[in-house]
Amino acid sequence: MSTPQVLMYATSWCPYCERARRLLRAKGADVREIDVDASPQARAEMIARSHRHTVPQIFIGDRHVGGCDDLYALEARGGLETLLNNGV
Repeated sequence: MSTPQVLMYATSWCPYCERARRLLRAKGADVREIDVDASPQARAEMIARSHRHTVPQIFIGDRHVGGCDDLYALEARGGLETLLNNGV
């Protein structure tokens, strides 16, 4: 069984994006990033998928985790590792 893809819509300068990157790296996640500053189309895609305008917006598999605070809340509840390993 393969691990789910981690996708993060982000910018290079956002401190919340950096916090999310650090946590995901610490968990060993292979993160695919999409820079929404580089592409207005990517920003529009992020908004359409997440219904949010702020970065980061993080998806693990098909599940929208949310932003940085949501990611840390998931970690605090003990659910991040399970989601990263199993997609559930």
